[in-house]
Amino acid sequence: MKTITSRDNSLLRQARSVRDGKVAELIFIEGLRLAEEALRSKLEIEAVIVSQELAQKEKAQTLINDLTQVSHRLASVSEKLLESISYIKTPQGIVVLASRPETSEEHFVANNREPSLIVIMHRINNPVNVGAILRTAEAAGATGVIATQNTCDPLSPKSLRGAMGSAFRLPVWFGPTYDDALAWCRERGIHTICADVHASTGYDQVDWQRPSALILGPESSGLSPEEISAANAAVRIPMRGPAESLNVAVATGVLLYEAARQRS
Repeated sequence: MKTITSRDNSLLRQARSVRDGKVAELIFIEGLRLAEEALRSKLEIEAVIVSQELAQKEKAQTLINDLTQVSHRLASVSEKLLESISYIKTPQGIVVLASRPETSEEHFVANNREPSLIVIMHRINNPVNVGAILRTAEAAGATGVIATQNTCDPLSPKSLRGAMGSAFRLPVWFGPTYDDALAWCRERGIHTICADVHASTGYDQVDWQRPSALILGPESSGLSPEEISAANAAVRIPMRGPAESLNVAVATGVLLYEAARQRS
């Protein structure tokens, strides 16, 4: 394993560029758990950067050895240099640069031959929430997720951390307009349902057993009246006390698990 110093940092420069979204074809994966998920999902591994401290730990040896077999480049660095490329306060000792999974419409369609429960994220710009929604969607049995062009990249480092591997497994279509996403659903007979705090219909009063798409908007303002009217229906989650709304990822869980309950 090559040891990188501050004088030989071309790989570190590349890692920073990937981390900051400046290299479109690669994604930045940090931490043992996510590195394991990337390996399990058979992503093409471009490079692995491991801290010298982690490389000496027995619990990490199997993963590092497995990554060695598939990575184009493997290097160790000091803890200080790893901190310089990490995006979290407490680096976990490993960074993986991998080829970006396909997020085109064509790939989404090919892996969604019978879409029965879709999640559409629109104008959600907090990557932590985007990741949490992906994780919740997979756990609740959604068949795919659409992230509109006004939504944070589902494969950004913080989104990946929140999704904990779900972004590698769920079919994701990133980049359509809101209108295009709804048109895609209409063409396939998918019932579109908005989450709206002002809706008159409760979330458990609609039929989630039909092919459905749950549409979620930003926490700060929610979906606009025009966006809501473009969908087939709108539902609300009853609130008690002075709380006005739930975190969008929490709301996603409530709604998707009602859909799962009905479908079971």
